[in-house]
Amino acid sequence: MTPTQYRRAAYFALASLTVIVLTGAAVRLTDSGLGCSNWPKCGGKVLPPLSTHALIEFGNRAVSGVVGVITIAVFVLAFYRRPFRRDLAWIAAALPLGVLAQAVLGGITVEQHLAPGFVMAHFSLSMLILIGAVALAWRSSHEPSARRRYEDRVGVWSVRLLLPLGALTIFAGTAATAAGPHSGGFTGQVVHRLTFKGAGTLTWVIHQHATIAALFGVAVVGVWVLHRRRGTERTLEPLMVLGILLAAQGLVGSVQYELHLPSDMVWVHVGLATFTWLALLWAVAAAGRLVPRTAEVPVGEPVSSARELEVVGPAA
Repeated sequence: MTPTQYRRAAYFALASLTVIVLTGAAVRLTDSGLGCSNWPKCGGKVLPPLSTHALIEFGNRAVSGVVGVITIAVFVLAFYRRPFRRDLAWIAAALPLGVLAQAVLGGITVEQHLAPGFVMAHFSLSMLILIGAVALAWRSSHEPSARRRYEDRVGVWSVRLLLPLGALTIFAGTAATAAGPHSGGFTGQVVHRLTFKGAGTLTWVIHQHATIAALFGVAVVGVWVLHRRRGTERTLEPLMVLGILLAAQGLVGSVQYELHLPSDMVWVHVGLATFTWLALLWAVAAAGRLVPRTAEVPVGEPVSSARELEVVGPAA
């Protein structure tokens, strides 16, 4: 397998892992989270009963199985790539393990009747798996000798520090979902919601989520301005895409709140959140790696910043 072919396989795995996030959100927003009362079987049988909720939930499980096969294939293909790269094999190994962990956590979530903490963890794990998928796609697109190191620590770290703020924004969004009306269960099923603030929990969590998201948006704009002034071309595009997605998120979030959280708009909101996370990971990857403070730079490895660093000799 050539590097180009493997890169395409890595991006296909990334796309499939993104799709499963969207189908999982659709399960909850169609009240089908408990369409199958147990796991791994559906209602004690291999095939689901002929009901809409059961078919939707079982369909998502089937899609997850296909995604698992894709990630296993990408892992195996890493050993057929020429030249072989150990780093790609290690990252690729994490993807099927992540999908397996998701399946187990999903089963526990069903057994726990969609308890809010498990639902939040289920979505958060999806975001962690996407980190590995983006890393694999990005690294498979660049040979080690072609990946530059940069001495612009302010520029690189300004992008990296957006990552925890973005993660906090998404986590707050999962809490808002866990306190909201879309529990994932259909009429007659009891699904507990977050109620630590009593009847005002949803309003309180939404306001906190909106505040964190606004701070995140301001930070993204600030970092984009910083990089534009410093002439850091490699990060301008992903930061611009990230800012546009955040603006769209703010608009959709405000409208869905005023309309009392219709399920279709909530699904769009979840989808935008997923793509916002991907854009953030893209920005972090584009920011690149830093030159070590003390280590010497190996001969032959390109190094750049606003000015090219001088190669001082081979690494010890």
